[in-house]
Amino acid sequence: MAASEFIDYYEILEISPNANRDTVERMFRYFAQRYHPDNKQTGDRDRFDVIMEAHQTLGDPASRAQYDVEHRNQASARSKLVEEFRDGKGIALGVEMQNKLLSLLYLKCRQNVREPGIGDAELERLLGCPAEHLEFHLWYLKGKGWIRKTEDGTFAITVEGVDRANAKQYRDTANGLLTDQRQVD
Repeated sequence: MAASEFIDYYEILEISPNANRDTVERMFRYFAQRYHPDNKQTGDRDRFDVIMEAHQTLGDPASRAQYDVEHRNQASARSKLVEEFRDGKGIALGVEMQNKLLSLLYLKCRQNVREPGIGDAELERLLGCPAEHLEFHLWYLKGKGWIRKTEDGTFAITVEGVDRANAKQYRDTANGLLTDQRQVD
């Protein structure tokens, strides 16, 4: 089950992952009655269907054990997201990685404009970063039009990407000059 498809059945039934079978049954009956499509006041077919799925999964010990593995994985991913958010470095590290990608592709293109691309495996090796960590940055840079996928499946910088890299270098140099001034008495 992909992360985007994952449904937290414990959340749906408003119970703890440590809840016993009786609690699962009690909360299932409560929500099933409340959201049953025949209930004129609070019926909700979509919600009822999800409650039924939750009950089928959490009510069966084998299904629940398998689901609990995925639930723990999802909880771990959420905690990593929160940790990255709290340390405040997530965006800065992302921008740094995007700048490294642009610089690397800039240099490769400058070395050989006829073969400007670098493949996934080579990017991983050069940046010391697994493909799944590069995926977002490559998606973003392609979306901005700063890089492109070549006919042979490698990534190459575009003219817009060269302009972006040059502008970034110019800003960094100008900022360095402004902050490197010594005070004269």
